[in-house]
Amino acid sequence: MVKTVLKAASCAAALAMLAGGAFAADSLKQSTDWQTSGHDLGGQRYSPLTQITRKNVDRLQPAWSIHLTPEGYKGRPRLVESIPIVVGNTMYIASTYGQVLAVDATTGQKKWTFDFPDNDMPSARGLAYWAGGEGAPASVIFGSRLGRLYSLDAATGKPNNGFGENGIVNLKTPEVMQTGPGQVYNLPSPPVIYKNLIITGAGTPDGGPNLGPAGDTRAWDAATGKLVWTFHTVPRPGEPGYDTWGNDSAKNRSGVNVWGYMTVDAERGILYMPLGAPNNDRVGVDRPGNNLYSSSLVAVDANTGKYLWHFQVVHHDIWDYDTQDPPVLMDVRKGGRTIPAVLTVNKNALAFILNRVTGKPIFGVEERPVPQSKVPGEQTSPTQPFPIKPEPLSQNHLSRDNLYKGEPSHQAYCEKLVDDNHMVLGGPYLPPGYNEITVSPPGTQGGVNFYGGSFDPKLHLFVANVNNLFQPMHVTQKPDGTFANTYGVLRFWDPEKKLPCGPTPWGQLVAVNVDTGNIAWRKTLGVTDSFPAGMQDTGRPGLGGTILTASGLTFVGATDDFRFRAFATATGDKLWEVRLKASVTATPVTYMGADGRQFVTVMNTGGSQTGSVVTNDEVIAFALPKN
Repeated sequence: MVKTVLKAASCAAALAMLAGGAFAADSLKQSTDWQTSGHDLGGQRYSPLTQITRKNVDRLQPAWSIHLTPEGYKGRPRLVESIPIVVGNTMYIASTYGQVLAVDATTGQKKWTFDFPDNDMPSARGLAYWAGGEGAPASVIFGSRLGRLYSLDAATGKPNNGFGENGIVNLKTPEVMQTGPGQVYNLPSPPVIYKNLIITGAGTPDGGPNLGPAGDTRAWDAATGKLVWTFHTVPRPGEPGYDTWGNDSAKNRSGVNVWGYMTVDAERGILYMPLGAPNNDRVGVDRPGNNLYSSSLVAVDANTGKYLWHFQVVHHDIWDYDTQDPPVLMDVRKGGRTIPAVLTVNKNALAFILNRVTGKPIFGVEERPVPQSKVPGEQTSPTQPFPIKPEPLSQNHLSRDNLYKGEPSHQAYCEKLVDDNHMVLGGPYLPPGYNEITVSPPGTQGGVNFYGGSFDPKLHLFVANVNNLFQPMHVTQKPDGTFANTYGVLRFWDPEKKLPCGPTPWGQLVAVNVDTGNIAWRKTLGVTDSFPAGMQDTGRPGLGGTILTASGLTFVGATDDFRFRAFATATGDKLWEVRLKASVTATPVTYMGADGRQFVTVMNTGGSQTGSVVTNDEVIAFALPKN
């Protein structure tokens, strides 16, 4: 029976029932594979492997590599953001060339390839693995650009005929395609596998029409593909939160979808959904109110989809901040107690550490006054939530006095950029300018993007790479009287040279002690090779996140300087780096190979949000030399 969730105003009984139990996904935490995008269902991206250490990491060398371009392909290489998964000795890769591949994780030799029909393409950011059951085999599960959910036999790559229709479920059902079937709808990130459920987010058109496909989260039977439950991410009439959308603006509202990564407390059966901004994500004139559950972390019962609690990170989001990062599960030691916690951080670089059973902040949150919009009819929230701890993970204030200082020609360029465009510079939540251009750090290209951070359960450190790449914003009125964000200066930088104009570092690696809420360390991440010697230590922005190991190592690519690096998790000291042919554009993975060696594998495909040219399409696995 399909369940459509009606959110309860009070869930004290449900929370009490779920309060017992230890930290989720202990079995996956100890796995030497990499069975989900976040390694474990709690999204810690922490491997128990210890073969590669601080003493020998500088001996890492390429062990195998493969190219993703299919035979006969004549176009240019494509960006790949997908995180592979490793189960046993098989690595599964979703490729933007319209394929899913299974390869030997120790040698890189291909086992099978699945070619998508109808010029379809897999989810941009990864796939999932189900161990099988109910007569169905172990399966690889993923969504697609055309709004389909696929299930393949993990051993053969053949579609599972008992799943949906010939291994495919059409996600574009009338329930979510509320304004008609012709709208764009896809699945941009991997689903979550919990028990025998496949839990999917939604890919509504980013920056698309205000009204369109619903961003609802849904759960499907992993064996048959039948719909099990639905959670309305924009409340319907009669549901709690509907009154936060003035003038009935919730009706047919698009956006408010999980386009990033969800996590699960498997022991308690709680699903954590990081929801994005509503459409239009820069102008909210037609949607007065705080607009639940947009830009919120929402917890539901993973078995039924029943609402448990929510925490709204951004009220009435007009900055496209979203809440798309994977919510990372952890235990916090505070005041002599161990508190089950979840950390959420996003492009606004504000890290909120919450009790993951109740949703209550562990270090306190303040509603602080913020600047108000000048757009006629825009009802900006007078306040926004700020955590008392930790401090912002990236830069959050910009003025004419703290523009880039250093290389003379670029410094002059940045000053001219601001002056010629009469830019208004400010701090957090400066609204998009009306008939003027505003720059409000961190901005939609700054902070921590969809890749999120990692957690070391021994050191109690949350580690994330952050971007300090800001976004100018400009709202104008169209002839029909509506308002739209106008892209004049796309990013706050020199677009030809890919050099940001904010203060350095433009990229950082940051660690937070979750027991105290304090920043443990900050390190500049990345170099600008085009600058003269002595000026190159600028940090660089990019895409892709960190992973951690039990031997005290942090691995990260991400920066657009074509480097892959290892750091000491406890101190942030750099221990190793290698320059590749292109940038590492996705979060790495690590696992134990069949030959007894620990591998660290990266997607070396070159492109990034900073616009660097895609020059490669390679998957590279590093390991220590064979004895």
